[in-house]
Amino acid sequence: MRTLLLWLARSTWFRDRIPRLPFARRAVRRFMPGEDMEAALDAAARFRSEQIGVLFTRLGENVTRDEDADATLGHYVALLDACAARGLRAELSVKLTQLGLDLDEDRTFERVARLADRSARNAGVLWMDMEGSAYTDRTISLYERLVGAGHANLGVCLQAYLRRTAVDVQRLLPLRPAIRLVKGAYDEPPSIAFRTKRAVDANYAALAMAMLEACAAGQQVRIALGTHDVELVEQLAGHATALGLARDAFEVNMLYGIRLDQQRRLAREGYVVRDLLAYGPAWYAWYMRRLAERPVNVVFALRQVLP
Repeated sequence: MRTLLLWLARSTWFRDRIPRLPFARRAVRRFMPGEDMEAALDAAARFRSEQIGVLFTRLGENVTRDEDADATLGHYVALLDACAARGLRAELSVKLTQLGLDLDEDRTFERVARLADRSARNAGVLWMDMEGSAYTDRTISLYERLVGAGHANLGVCLQAYLRRTAVDVQRLLPLRPAIRLVKGAYDEPPSIAFRTKRAVDANYAALAMAMLEACAAGQQVRIALGTHDVELVEQLAGHATALGLARDAFEVNMLYGIRLDQQRRLAREGYVVRDLLAYGPAWYAWYMRRLAERPVNVVFALRQVLP
């Protein structure tokens, strides 16, 4: 099932057709508040009263024209301005290929630098999302280059299913990084990625513990756990406590519409919780990868198809 869904995520034929179907549009509503900026802003405002932060991402990747990359930049600048006008302290998560990484790395650097500067005015971190393994080195290198240029309010996403990630964590720790750790949602070969849930979960826990231990040793690192596995979060919280760290030594990031009851509970218990608000018309590939991550998501999608 996972292999099939990831194949569907890559298929341009299905990408051009499935989003037009009414049942598909109904199913995707579980994971996103809507397709436009206003829907995402309205959802963010609702979370404010529950002490749950928000992280915005406008869906889309691999633009093929500079004009589209510039339009993405303009959209995010407008979003940050709208957040400021509404009094929302929100953060962004951007895909580098949506900002032109396939076209020109220097121009991508400039766009990300501009967004980082604008995010800093609202006391927010600009997160650089991680895409398929072909972009891992380029993403990390660009992150290092931007931090070296003085953009301290940047974060980067790392994927626990890649075998290389333990080395990447150690590589980044001297930069006082912000790292969002996710399990990974692309179809990678076993030579570079763990393929079973047990192996990915074990590596995820080991990577998170390594970062917590670095914090306990006095290194500065912002840790964001991008997972819906509440049991794993609580296990890592116990490890943090044993190290003498406070509950806010890390934050928990979950997707909009997923385990909202647990997001609220964790927030009430003093965890730092942030909800990832994805929106935009280019949701097809992203949605298929979300289905591939958890079988329960497939069950939900089928309920939208069946009468």
